[in-house]
Amino acid sequence: MTGLRIGVVGGSIAGCAMAIAAGRAGAEVTVHERSDGALQERGFGIVMPPPLHRELVAGGYLGADMPTVPVADRVWLTRASGGRSSRELARQRSPVAACNWGLLWRALRGRVGKDVYRRGTPVESVGRASSGRALIRTGDGEREYDIVVGADGHRSVTRALVAPDVRPMPAGYLAWRGTIPLDVLRDHPGPLELLRTSWVTLGFSGGHAVFYLIPGPVPGSRLLAHVVYGSAPRPAGAREPVPVEYVRDLAEEHFPAEWADIVARGEHGTRALHPVADFVTPRVAEPPFLLAGDAASVTRPHTASGAVKALQDALCLERALRAGGPVAEALRRYADERTAEGARLVELGRRLGRALVERTPDWPTMGPAEVEAWSRASLNGDRSYLYGSVHRP
Repeated sequence: MTGLRIGVVGGSIAGCAMAIAAGRAGAEVTVHERSDGALQERGFGIVMPPPLHRELVAGGYLGADMPTVPVADRVWLTRASGGRSSRELARQRSPVAACNWGLLWRALRGRVGKDVYRRGTPVESVGRASSGRALIRTGDGEREYDIVVGADGHRSVTRALVAPDVRPMPAGYLAWRGTIPLDVLRDHPGPLELLRTSWVTLGFSGGHAVFYLIPGPVPGSRLLAHVVYGSAPRPAGAREPVPVEYVRDLAEEHFPAEWADIVARGEHGTRALHPVADFVTPRVAEPPFLLAGDAASVTRPHTASGAVKALQDALCLERALRAGGPVAEALRRYADERTAEGARLVELGRRLGRALVERTPDWPTMGPAEVEAWSRASLNGDRSYLYGSVHRP
């Protein structure tokens, strides 16, 4: 694909990964990023399957020195009936490589050349030039490309051209994300010991919470990342950053005491409350345009596939371009694979949302056998790296 010109709209994780993919396939790439600030300040936690992490390192997308916190098991907890103590339901083989969003972005950004990444250049529109090629308009002019990649999130200007009728569908509940310095756990040795080898899912009536350790901004440091899902209405007058009282009250009502205390602490480094929504695009490429990451589809966060899907999109683009042939054929190969995967993940996210928030089981009555049966029923024949075999006593 030497000589092919590719423009990428958006310079976040998806945009950087797609730029690396296109460059590795021999194309000339330009990334248009609207922000002139430092995206790495978004320090929320994400996880990915360890095989994907190894593939990205081997493929040159990430360096082996990018920090992760690998853990092998998922521990299911709930609050014991009639009290505020913690009850372990099951342990499930679910290896993940936990990452810091900002550190992952920084690692990808470092592999995109400075002359490729144009900061502070909002894309005003995307269209077709008279030549039939793709056209990107910014405040400083117009540029033609053989391919334009829309990697500009759920409000993508590129998707507005490819699939103008697609709109996010609200799930009807909220997700509250936060990170906390690990010092918060100094008075809670039990949770800290558990989190050093596992990630934790805490189930309660009407929602659940997930806890895991991620790399901190200082080499060798750790943060506690967590996300709490609940069906309570958004608090009136909620502002950003969202008051900690909202999730504190939820935790006080439903969590075991030590986990509620952790969430209620005021030392949050980052926090955000947002409604959960999803959408899927009927076809993620229409030559000379294609969509990647959240521009292509958004699945509910229960699948832990937002960044994962974006990285897999990039690997697919590189394969499609390296296979050769006309641009339209490369984009067809990309669309065939990634459209189907996006639709699968959206449907999986909806099933998991029903099982984990909308129709929660009676967690205190469950043990390993019940968690295993519930997991199989929730997946309904599908697959997820988050749901492995349950350890039996």
